[in-house]
Amino acid sequence: MIRSQRTLGRTVATAGVGLHSGELARLWLHPAPAGHGIRIHRRGSKEIIPARVDSAQELSYATRLGLGEASVSTVEHLLSALAGLGVDNVRIELDGPEIPIKDGSALPFVRLIERAGVVEQAAPVSAIRILEPIEVREDGKWIRVEPGSEFVVDYRIAFDNPAIGYQRFVGAVDPETYRDAVAPARTFGFLKEVDYLRSRGLARGGTLSNCIVVDGPKVLSGELRFNDEFVRHKVLDLIGDLALLEYPLIGRVTAYKAGHALHAALSRAILDQPEKWVIVGPEGAATVVPFPLETEVAATGAMSM
Repeated sequence: MIRSQRTLGRTVATAGVGLHSGELARLWLHPAPAGHGIRIHRRGSKEIIPARVDSAQELSYATRLGLGEASVSTVEHLLSALAGLGVDNVRIELDGPEIPIKDGSALPFVRLIERAGVVEQAAPVSAIRILEPIEVREDGKWIRVEPGSEFVVDYRIAFDNPAIGYQRFVGAVDPETYRDAVAPARTFGFLKEVDYLRSRGLARGGTLSNCIVVDGPKVLSGELRFNDEFVRHKVLDLIGDLALLEYPLIGRVTAYKAGHALHAALSRAILDQPEKWVIVGPEGAATVVPFPLETEVAATGAMSM
C-alpha cells in the first residue's frame, strides 16, 4: 500500500438523470491537492460535503451524504470508481440532487476518470490496517473485516429468486481487477417492487437501460455482463461505501446478504474500535488519530467555489 497520493490530471464533466429522483444533473470532477480527500459541492450551497462516514444520512436503497442543508444522493458508484482506481483527492461538483446513474454501473465513471488521467502527488498515501476482527450482524445478515496483507473481498448473496439465487465473489481487488471484474456490474431491482419504490419517491429515473430488472425467473434488461453480475455489483457498492473511511483498507472483508446499511455499519464499527486497527504509511504506524476535526470541516465548508 506504499504509494503516492493521486488526483486527476484535469477537470472532466458528464451529465445524466438520477436513478431515484429522475432529475437531470451535471457533474464535474476537479483535481484537488494532496490531503484534500473526496469532497462534494452541490451548486447553490455553501457547504462542502466530505465523503466520510459521519456524512451519511440515508442508506436504504442508496447512499446519501449531507452536511447542513446540502445533500447528495446515490454517491456510491462514483465513490467506488474513485476508490477502485486508487484516486485519493478529488473535488466533485454537482448541480442536482443526485449523482447521475448512467448505465447503472461504475464503468462510465471509470472511463471519465481515465479520460481525465490519474497523476501522482508529492505525498504518500496512508491506509487502515486491520489488526483484529470486527463484525456487524443484523437479522441473519452480516459483514466482517479481518487482518490480511491486502484488500480482499469475499461477498455472498442469496435471493429466493431463480434468476439470482446464491452467488459468491472472492478475490483481491486492485485497480486492474476493479476495472475489469467489478466496475461493469450494474445495479439491479425487481419489477414487483417498482410501484412501491415510486410511491416512496424512489426509482423515478430507473429504466431497462440503467438497471437490471428481474421479473421472476426472467431478466428483462437483456444479456448479463457476467453470470454473477448481481454479486459483483454488491462488491462495487461495498467499495464505494468503504470509501467513506477516507483511507484504503488493508484486510479481508467477508459479507453475507449485506447492503449499504451494513457496509456503513462496518465502517462505523471500525472507527469506534481504534484498538483493532492502525494507520500505516511509508514510515510505519501512525501515532495520532488522522481524521479531521469538526473545525476543519467547518473551514472547508466555508471555501468559495
